[in-house]
Amino acid sequence: MSEYFALVPAAGFGARMGNELPKQYLPLAGKPMITFALETLCACADIETVFVVLSPEDTQYRSYDWTRFGDKLQPLFCGGETRAESVANGLLASELEPDDWVLVHDAARPCLTQAHLNKMIAKLHDDPVGGILAVPVADTLKRADAKQSITCTESREKLWQAQTPQMFRAGLLVKALQQCQVVTDESSAVEAMGLQPKLVEGDTSNFKVTFPQDIKLAEMILKERI
Repeated sequence: MSEYFALVPAAGFGARMGNELPKQYLPLAGKPMITFALETLCACADIETVFVVLSPEDTQYRSYDWTRFGDKLQPLFCGGETRAESVANGLLASELEPDDWVLVHDAARPCLTQAHLNKMIAKLHDDPVGGILAVPVADTLKRADAKQSITCTESREKLWQAQTPQMFRAGLLVKALQQCQVVTDESSAVEAMGLQPKLVEGDTSNFKVTFPQDIKLAEMILKERI
């Protein structure tokens, strides 16, 4: 029987935040940002182990106390130069069975909930490919030229904004990432194999912290939940 695992790539820096501290460790509601994603994933009864993929040069992770997660949280210091490389390295280091499900989640999406995880697992557990959390695009989209002038308005019909987790079989995902390494998410690598991942509708609260102002929004959402 297939088991469920989570993998959090956290070897990057997050330059757009304009901070010397790697983004995953920036303070959010009194904790390192990555804590919230790890707490939610570790609290999910369906998930056997949560692997966090870190840079071999990471000097921050061990300065925090993660003992409350016990053996369910496993650090892997094998992160690469890109997200795809980090995820592939983490999958190989974790030595999962090819048919095991892996939920890859961004360290900078702190507002993930158990409801998101439960819905995703329920929708995809018997899917032949897997899929991702996503939300339909609601805003009007403009295409710009090099001078940041609008060249046209793009149709948003049938467009979705990808989120994480992205859930695929471990064997399929390793193969996809080894064949297509220049991708910004796992689904793109799977799509490059000619497969069609499913879209599982999430909500906008599961946004990615990218810019400094996003910290305040994430704190507001988390405080409201408490």
